[in-house]
Amino acid sequence: MNSKITKFFGIISLLSISLVSTARSEGFTFSVGKFDHNDNKTDAGMFQLDYDFDKKLFGSPIGDFKPVVGFLVTDDNAKYGYAGVRLDYKLANNSVLISPSFTPGVYGKGDGKDLGHNIEFKTQVRAALNLSSTSNIGISYSHISNASLGDKNPGANNYSISFQKNF
Repeated sequence: MNSKITKFFGIISLLSISLVSTARSEGFTFSVGKFDHNDNKTDAGMFQLDYDFDKKLFGSPIGDFKPVVGFLVTDDNAKYGYAGVRLDYKLANNSVLISPSFTPGVYGKGDGKDLGHNIEFKTQVRAALNLSSTSNIGISYSHISNASLGDKNPGANNYSISFQKNF
């Protein structure tokens, strides 16, 4: 993961974090990780940027469902833009946040892995530790798949570390 694109987006993320105010409880999540980590032929560095909305779509006994939009890009110029829903589940007196999400989107393979279709679905779970009332650091694991829409459906398993800044 020593690629130029991962380093570039890492620097951009750190600069952006320092420019974000802390007035509201919605914000950006910056993530850097490994795309398709379990396939040595197609694995790549990955940068992901999500925007987590604070607007509650509906509640449940375990947390609130909220919208999320984002994109990811890999060292191999694969791109995935998506929009969907996440669930915020708070533990340990609100110091730990577990956020599963489901985000359908559009995938372009670039020079990277062919996932079998342009329409893909990303399921992700993120565990984060609150650093303050306006930021947290976490780890994520996700799977991207076309749900057999295409002739092939190899999928991609990904992991990342993330920093979220609310404003």
